Formats: sequence, structure tokens, C-alpha cells
Amino acid sequence: MMNVKRELLLYTREKCPLCDKAKKILDELVDEIGISYKEIDIYSDDDLLERFGLMIPVLEWQGEMIQYGNLDKTSLLDLFEK
Repeated sequence: MMNVKRELLLYTREKCPLCDKAKKILDELVDEIGISYKEIDIYSDDDLLERFGLMIPVLEWQGEMIQYGNLDKTSLLDLFEK
């Protein structure tokens, strides 16, 4: 089996209730299945701001956007427990 880097990227911004909810879900996943995530503030980069401005939070894994907006923990568990 290939060794895949199991780190999600979470694009967020300050004062974002959905981002706070997403971080809570991801913190639970860290404890439950040992996956890690890195938080990136879209205001740190104009390209990110333009790309994700109205979509945040955006969750990316292995270069692919897998969820955005209201994250769904159940489908994330399904994805990572395959």
C-alpha cells in the first residue's frame, strides 16, 4: 500500500462561524482516526482570497477540494475509513 500523506488543508478566515464549526469537526477526526490538518487563512494570499472567498471553509485533500461550506463529519469519516 502506498504511503499517502494524511494531512488536510483547511482554508478559513477570521470571524467565520462555519470555519469554527469545521475546526471542531476536524479536531474530532484528529482524535478519532489520526488524520491531521493545517489551517490556512485565505486573507494571507490574494489568490486564495479570490479562489475561495465565498466558499469558506474549504477542505482540500491531496490537491483536491473535498468539501466546502458546511462540513459533513459522516462523509469525511466514510472517505478516510475506506
